[in-house]
Amino acid sequence: MTERVLLVGGGGREHAIADALAPDCELYAAAGNRNPGIDRLAEAFETLDESDPAAVVDYAERVDATLVVVGPETPLAEGVVDALEDAGIYAFGPKQADARIETDKTFQREFMAEHDVPGQADFETFADADAAADYVESVDGDVAVKPAGLTGGKGVRVTGDQVTKAEAADYVRSADHDEWVIEERLVGEEITVQAFVANGEVRATPVAHDHGRAYEGDEGPNTGGMGSIAGPGKLLPFATEADYEAAVDTIEAVVEGLPEYRGVLYGQFMLTADGPKVVEFNARFGDPEAMNTLPAMETPLVDVLTAARDGEPLPDLDFAEVATVCKYAVPEGYPTNPEGGTRISVDEDSVGDASLFYASVDAREDGVYTTTSRSFAVVGSGDTLADANDEADAALADLPEGVRVRRDIGSDELLQSRVDHVADVRSE
Repeated sequence: MTERVLLVGGGGREHAIADALAPDCELYAAAGNRNPGIDRLAEAFETLDESDPAAVVDYAERVDATLVVVGPETPLAEGVVDALEDAGIYAFGPKQADARIETDKTFQREFMAEHDVPGQADFETFADADAAADYVESVDGDVAVKPAGLTGGKGVRVTGDQVTKAEAADYVRSADHDEWVIEERLVGEEITVQAFVANGEVRATPVAHDHGRAYEGDEGPNTGGMGSIAGPGKLLPFATEADYEAAVDTIEAVVEGLPEYRGVLYGQFMLTADGPKVVEFNARFGDPEAMNTLPAMETPLVDVLTAARDGEPLPDLDFAEVATVCKYAVPEGYPTNPEGGTRISVDEDSVGDASLFYASVDAREDGVYTTTSRSFAVVGSGDTLADANDEADAALADLPEGVRVRRDIGSDELLQSRVDHVADVRSE
């Protein structure tokens, strides 16, 4: 039987998922924006509110979906998976209660403490913004200041790095959040390890590394991710086999505490002097890291999904021995004052051997328009990160007006700075 898979979401991550699924199933898609890359791969594309459980269930029933894949975090937080299950439709993604590992940072840290999950950081939680701000100003040492809920990767402020304590306290008092988590500042370099999870089993994917800062040289505010690197192989030059094993052990400990969890579990870890510590968990693929991981995965994605649904052992995962460099084109002004609604012309023939993934753009009759989030990504691949970077740069040689990229992602200089930083942190 050919699977009829409904993909929910219209970003770059979902385009990568669609690209991995389309050769092996009948693919349908639903999202709030018409992603032209997904639209091209799908049998049909429905524009709807992807965070409306009733709307998603209705469309899944109309296309007679045998599987649903929920890409973004907001539908998970709104209980889309729960509603699909109530309707008798299997969805690969965590139910609302389990998605709290991402959607509620207070739950996340308290869960880790309760279940003795490795890689914990010191933290305090607050249900009052003024109390949280007072704590930031008074506590010894630098801290990471995080709203408890979802912020699209743009809500964290780190004192001693991005802002002063006074600036962080002002941010807490002025932001539209009541609940806050204040954590110790973790010093090192970040890595991401993602895993497919179902029926108590975990299948981990290789290490990736996201570049969250808006501007070259790791300057500017945090974003949803300006690009990422991975490979070749399972590791990166600044991450060891022991780091990877510790990260996987941490993910497995989370799954032990959430035995009903299904979907992708994303762990972001800081490589500190004391080993990997948890920065955060996400209840779905990373964006942009999905665009490194899925094109390199040789195991058919649909095989993982059907095994999860049918209660069979998840297949072992095979990956090509390639390096990948992903670079995002984002609207001018992103992330603080993005200019959406700009018509852009993407010359798809100019990307050469690189892969192009559309993200938060809207395909209209007269062209492709930007939104206020990331527009599209290119992914270069090669035997080395330098080769992959050259391919990505060549694909971005003719960048459309109205968008910009961080061209230093994937560079030898930036990579070496990561290697040196981890060495310095661990030698201390």
